[in-house]
Amino acid sequence: MKLYISEGNPHCLKVLAALELTGVQCDVQCVTHEERVVPFLSRPALPALLLPTGVYLFSSNAICQYMFEVSGQESSDICSQWFEWEATELQPALLQALHMAVLQGKGAEVSKVLQGPLNYLDQCLSKRTTPYLTAETVTVVDVVLWAALYPVLSDTSLALGERKSMQAWFDRLSGTRACKAAAQKVLNGKGLEGMKSYMQRQPAPQSSPRRDAHPSNSSPTEGEEGERVVSEEEMESAALTWSKGLSSCPVATERQHPIVPQEGKRNVLLTSALPYVNNVPHLGNIIGCVLSADVFARYGRLRDWNLLFVCGTDEYGTATENKAREEGLTPQQICDKYHAVHSSIYKWFQIDFDFFGRTTTEKQTEIAQNIFWRLHERGFLLEDTVEQLRCESCQRFLADRFVEGICPHCSYPEARGDQCDKCGRLINAVELRDPQCKVCRQTPVIQSSKHLFLDLPKVESQLVQWLEKSTGTGDWTANAKQITRSWLRDGLKPRCITRDLKWGTPVPHPDFAEKVFYVWFDAPIGYLSITANYTDQWEKWWKNPQQVELYNFMAKDNVPFHSVVFPCSLLGAQDNYTLVNHLVATEYLNYEDTKFSKSRGVGVFGDMAKDTGIPSDVWRFYLLYMRPEGQDSAFSWADMALKNNSELLNNLGNFINRAGMFVSKFFEGCVPVMELQLEDKRLLAQVGWELRQYIQLLDKVKIRDALKHILNISRHGNQYIQVNEPWKKIKGEDTDKQRAGTVTGVSVNIACLLSVMLLPYMPTVSQTIREQLNAPDSCISTMLQGTGSFVCALTAGHRIGAVSPLFQKLEADQIEALKKKFGGQQSQTTTQNAAPAKPAAAPAPAAAAEVVNGADPEKAKQLTQAVALQGDKVRALKAQKAEKAAIAAEVAMLLDLKKQLVLAEGKSPEPAPQKGKKK
Repeated sequence: MKLYISEGNPHCLKVLAALELTGVQCDVQCVTHEERVVPFLSRPALPALLLPTGVYLFSSNAICQYMFEVSGQESSDICSQWFEWEATELQPALLQALHMAVLQGKGAEVSKVLQGPLNYLDQCLSKRTTPYLTAETVTVVDVVLWAALYPVLSDTSLALGERKSMQAWFDRLSGTRACKAAAQKVLNGKGLEGMKSYMQRQPAPQSSPRRDAHPSNSSPTEGEEGERVVSEEEMESAALTWSKGLSSCPVATERQHPIVPQEGKRNVLLTSALPYVNNVPHLGNIIGCVLSADVFARYGRLRDWNLLFVCGTDEYGTATENKAREEGLTPQQICDKYHAVHSSIYKWFQIDFDFFGRTTTEKQTEIAQNIFWRLHERGFLLEDTVEQLRCESCQRFLADRFVEGICPHCSYPEARGDQCDKCGRLINAVELRDPQCKVCRQTPVIQSSKHLFLDLPKVESQLVQWLEKSTGTGDWTANAKQITRSWLRDGLKPRCITRDLKWGTPVPHPDFAEKVFYVWFDAPIGYLSITANYTDQWEKWWKNPQQVELYNFMAKDNVPFHSVVFPCSLLGAQDNYTLVNHLVATEYLNYEDTKFSKSRGVGVFGDMAKDTGIPSDVWRFYLLYMRPEGQDSAFSWADMALKNNSELLNNLGNFINRAGMFVSKFFEGCVPVMELQLEDKRLLAQVGWELRQYIQLLDKVKIRDALKHILNISRHGNQYIQVNEPWKKIKGEDTDKQRAGTVTGVSVNIACLLSVMLLPYMPTVSQTIREQLNAPDSCISTMLQGTGSFVCALTAGHRIGAVSPLFQKLEADQIEALKKKFGGQQSQTTTQNAAPAKPAAAPAPAAAAEVVNGADPEKAKQLTQAVALQGDKVRALKAQKAEKAAIAAEVAMLLDLKKQLVLAEGKSPEPAPQKGKKK
């Protein structure tokens, strides 16, 4: 073997240290930076290792790995993850840092660039019980990272800050004979100055710092996306991963029910907040609970987690009694009717529950009463007389949600009897100012009644101790933590758990035989009873905190009951219950500029969505794109059309369709041979990075942010096709035809990857893409293994199926009609039809004139921006001399956006006739 190195090249430091440590027999030759050692490369590549077989290795990490394997030290999966981190996260930051320090004299600014990666490495090392990164002895990973960092960590003038764990590890390696010898040979004791000649020959990195230096929890906003610096190491690493192809791991089989925890697996129990049975869920309910949970459940299954996803309808309480009275049915008949409505809606939205149950079951009574008695026996229940609001007109005590008044804390005029939606504070109904019965709008009176209370102060210390651990180690959303802290800030107070109702789980205590459990004591127990109705082995999930991770999905108004009240019930019961590890809460999704209202006909409700003619996958996409993760967001018809037409049709669908059509049209339906060039490897690295961000974000339940990385990949793909023009090259010489084949083959493989990444978000579209590409099932499990692997799944010769468009354009008139239909006009129409006819000349009120005029400033603002972006896109395509058909499609989109803008500005789409001028 022969190893070629050059002085001052930091990558050569890695291979020399590996050579010294392993003792592998090898000739070493020092050459200049410009020497082209590898004959088939068009540019110099050092270090390079010539193997006895005549094969060259020219990736420093691959050479190090080879030397350790030759010496009998195989690298593990954890080593592979560190290699990936070094190539994709550390090296780009180091390239920029070295450029600044060596060539620009900006050593003082290096610490900012390297802060993220160094902090991450230090944190990982601080958690280790071994002196080195993965073992008790030095491994190939230690060598690679030590050598990469040596130029900056050995230079004290850079002032990178104190990181004790990392510094101890670095000093330990620097003191070894092998590392000392390697450093001396490459840098000759000159430090950073010794690298100047090498750095002057490297391409200048982009001036913007890296966004992420370790697994990220967020994603840039639109318009913030810049071209990443892709290092040579990263490109070679991506090409190596690509070449591995599909793994031989078994293809995922159909789920076998019942699903129960398994030894050695990641056991995930996932719940979505139980929807009230008597309400038809609107889009905000759907994204806040079941749809978000469904995406995460589908993702977890793709990652081979042993996952159980349960939900069901919450069926007890006054709301059900009232609904039954309104419709002339019994409460049970109402529950049966609306449970079927919910099931139908979730089925249409493709929510893939393992079990969708309900709370009106014997198991609910059995488990709720068992928890009650355990709390009672352990002294966690109190008796007290309560002043309640009673409506004399309706002849009943009013449940919390059926009394409304002014909040005593913030003066919000529509506070409920249990909680204020504005300030989030708990309320006793009798504290409301100017209370009203929500049924008859009469003022209720105050009467006394004896009730049972959960002694929250007695459990508070246990709760706080558990919360510190759960919020510290789990993925709790920021709003969930904040709301929980606000509940604890003033100290907990006893919480009533009984109600004077008929429809509910009966209280088993003889002194309270006429009462039922309060819905917020009872409803969360529904998670347990629903699981118990799914499997007799339910306790393996719910009384197994050592083996099970529990995720709760909900909207923010449900947080305190899941983070305080329900955990206190389970802690007080002292029966080894599984408590929530990850509490995922969304903010609110509004409708246009107002709230959803079934009574006013405002907003899209679950049973209406399918009547719009828009596929459920498109609804899923837009709701997830607008998911209110950090703040409230709003559904907008104009924006939905914009996202469908730009992101789905013109970006994602356009790329996947073109990739497949090129295979069908130019290569008779078979994937062509691919010979990767530097540009292709750069693309593989970019796509691989986006895939890893997607996985890191979804692991942290950042569902909306992860979706943006799917769209980034298709943008990369569209640009790649546009620049390389395979439709032109296929008509050229053999080299051009080969290039067209490579571009087509790489593109269709990216389409295959996109089908996998889309599966949690758009399951039908994902399946359609895989059917069109005839993609092997193993591509799903392979691509999402570990930190993500973009491999060549469709190899040369693979025959694809028939390709057809995935998405349809949403037309402006179609969207305008839907906006009117769901904007409240239908209820107005009903009212007008019932009223006496008015004179035709009667003037319309100002508000109605505004609707007729159609002016929408917010929509106009969005569309103005969209027109500008689309105009830029058209000009860019014309400058690139793109296909006429491609330009025509984009021009049509631009004209359509301009029409929408005219309407949004309240103008007529036709030119207005000029007054006072002759024609």
